[in-house]
Amino acid sequence: MSLNKPNLDGIMLFEQPFARVPYENYRKVFRTSQKNIEKELGAVQNAAKDLAHKDGAAADVEATAKAIDGMIARVEGLKRKLSEMQESAGKPTLNVMRERLQHLRAVEDLDSTTSPDFLRWADIRLDRWIVDWALRNGKEKTARMIAAEKGIEKLVDIDLFSDIRRIEDALNRKSCTEALAWCSENKAALRKLKNTLEFDLRLQEYIELARAGKTVEAMAYSKKHLLSWQETHYQQIVQAAALLCYPPTTTCGPYRRLYDPGRWTALIQSFRLAIYHLSTLPTEPLLHLAMYAGLASLKVPACYNHDTRNVDCPVCNPDLGELAKEVPFSHHFNSTIVCRMTGKIMDADNMPMALPSGQVYSKEAWDEIAAKNDGYIFDPHAPGNRYDYSDLKKVFIS
Repeated sequence: MSLNKPNLDGIMLFEQPFARVPYENYRKVFRTSQKNIEKELGAVQNAAKDLAHKDGAAADVEATAKAIDGMIARVEGLKRKLSEMQESAGKPTLNVMRERLQHLRAVEDLDSTTSPDFLRWADIRLDRWIVDWALRNGKEKTARMIAAEKGIEKLVDIDLFSDIRRIEDALNRKSCTEALAWCSENKAALRKLKNTLEFDLRLQEYIELARAGKTVEAMAYSKKHLLSWQETHYQQIVQAAALLCYPPTTTCGPYRRLYDPGRWTALIQSFRLAIYHLSTLPTEPLLHLAMYAGLASLKVPACYNHDTRNVDCPVCNPDLGELAKEVPFSHHFNSTIVCRMTGKIMDADNMPMALPSGQVYSKEAWDEIAAKNDGYIFDPHAPGNRYDYSDLKKVFIS
């Protein structure tokens, strides 16, 4: 049973993004709530201080009552806003977190990878990975259909990838508005990571103004949005200022590169990397990572030799073998030898046995051949040569 026990460490290594995405979403809800509380209660405290410092004799009763009513209205407005936020964002996110953690908790109680419960859990995981792959490749309708059919809407990040797709579509239309709004929402996190996406977007908007010949607007835009970055991007800002002297058709290298439409593709890539980093998502689809890990653990040189391929080995399959070329060969301290004919492991109970010609197969394979040929055996690669069963020699691996 212990040989079939699930490798929890390996499983959880793949599941980190699965648990962290809703956690990061809830952190955003918490930060937004915190900002609202600080803003509104700060205003209430200031109003209370002003009332306390007024001369009691000179205080206008009506004005004081009006100020108190204003403070009450602020607190009630804050309560309503927090309640709406909890209902619309907080509670759904908590439900997603709870369901995902319960899904992960379920695998810890399973004792064998061959049990029906583990196989069902693994099927759900595969469905999640397929949805993740579809979302990353722009197949949102397919992803939604699979998620709804399998009942795993809370176990996949459709809303996150929908936002990614919306912002990337805007960048493809040469609009930075949506991406800049996202940068504003995540300003603190981007600053902590020293990410320059916001500057790159601002610079691109400036370049588009220069491309359109709107010199005055470009200078005003630079003063408002680019100069605040001069401590870290001084040379780029200076180069951008000189861009106004060059037309979009310039052949001057540095300025031709600034006018290059390919910068929009680079911006899309930079945005995707930034949001993946903030959401703790890997840059590769989880399905690819799982396949790479599996293929790397099975890949051996024999997989690429036609005479030594195993019908039960995924890497020996021509299509999967092509994918496996990108991963390293496996490293095993203890070799496991598998019979090419039966696909079964050769061990003390199923010894490897060799013909005088040097061909090695398992005892079960030779027994099967002998049973079909009146006790004689032959080399599958040279069927014309027949041997007595006693000609077989046991093979010991040292």
